[in-house]
Amino acid sequence: MEKQQKSGHLVLVMAPFQGHLTPMLQLATILHSKGFSITIVHPELNSLNPSNHPEFTFVPIPDKIKESQLSDEDLADKLKESLVSTVDVAGSVQSLNKNCAAPLKKCLENILHSHHHIAAVIYDTLMFCAQTIVNDLGLPGITLRTSSATTLLLFPVLPQLGEKELMSGIESPELQALQLQRLRALIVQNPTQAMMEVRAAFTNAMKFSSAIIVNSMEFLELEALSKVRQYFRTPIFIVGPLHKLAPAICGSLLTEDDKCISWLNKQAPKSVIYVSLGSIANIDKQELIETAWGLSNSKQPFLWVVRPGMVCGSEWIESLPNGFEENVGERGCIVKWAPQKEVLAHGAVGGFWSHCGWNSTIESICEGVPMLCRPFFGDQLLNTSYICNVWKIGLELQNLERGNIERTIKRLMVDMEGKDIRKRAMDLKKKAALCLMEDGSTSSFNGLIKQITVSET
Repeated sequence: MEKQQKSGHLVLVMAPFQGHLTPMLQLATILHSKGFSITIVHPELNSLNPSNHPEFTFVPIPDKIKESQLSDEDLADKLKESLVSTVDVAGSVQSLNKNCAAPLKKCLENILHSHHHIAAVIYDTLMFCAQTIVNDLGLPGITLRTSSATTLLLFPVLPQLGEKELMSGIESPELQALQLQRLRALIVQNPTQAMMEVRAAFTNAMKFSSAIIVNSMEFLELEALSKVRQYFRTPIFIVGPLHKLAPAICGSLLTEDDKCISWLNKQAPKSVIYVSLGSIANIDKQELIETAWGLSNSKQPFLWVVRPGMVCGSEWIESLPNGFEENVGERGCIVKWAPQKEVLAHGAVGGFWSHCGWNSTIESICEGVPMLCRPFFGDQLLNTSYICNVWKIGLELQNLERGNIERTIKRLMVDMEGKDIRKRAMDLKKKAALCLMEDGSTSSFNGLIKQITVSET
């Protein structure tokens, strides 16, 4: 990207989780290329290495939270017991905001004192305490959503609207296919006190924000976006895919094993099923065993990411069944973490077995890779509905038994059904490429920059 004359000073407030750090860092890189100087304020937990990003100023703030208390692994432990609603993950987010509010306010005051100006504060949705602070300081606050825009229809962010009003007008085939009523019911049932308080704070932040940034593409959520915009007067800027607009960045909290690329280079085109369940999800030993034999029996080459500690009660892959590695041989490659964007862009990869987090979903779409969906919680359920029922570029793994896993892999990778799915995935890839042209996300970015300019005057 061509560097422009400095346009002003932006402060970006990060949330300390992999799926949130990456898009915020991508956004920072793009805005810096547009001429803004960037200060990144972040909790001490899961801090990035500033030396990897010398163009930014990093300012850590104390969060009073030990890594063991609010790590991705801890969230995974909490989420194991339920898909969505009965686990108080909100309590962790609430603690993060309460602990960071005072240090963040002091930090912003110090930046104002030294720079005399902040064009806007852009904060991750999970760091909603930032909006109250910028209101007090008279600064514009802009929120970055790292999930789809459609998720705004799933959370009661507009409490004055009842279920009937919120869900009216979903008679279109696309919105019906998403099963929004079922997903919303899962999310709102049996709320804890922390959940209700976080929702209220989130609603308040959305109400006062100057703009909402979403890492998505208009064509992916066209009908849902139309409905979202009916409910929000705040300008919504769809600026994705961020990972394609930003140069390569070093934002992974885990060490990427790029040796798997050498293994991919030896595989036939579109033959490999890539398996990665993200940075949070955990599985039990039985699911590991069923997955192993399903992959083995499918006879397809596979690249399998197994994070250390991902399997409950295991350090890494010591719980793999006897005979599995001998049976698979060179046909399989198991790593602790992979350079995912490079993997998905590799010509040997023909399918992506994913937890369907939003970043993974967007990255897969941009490379035209069809998906096997194994969602765990939250917006992953909505993303799976999009993938399987609306875009029809994937299949859901509903029964995690080795025979069904084998059959589903073959459906995607070998059968005629999979060829049709692959064609639709390639069609979406072409549409995503159009979003990188002047009338797509680039135009939306220009609108965002104009909004920042208007907000600071």
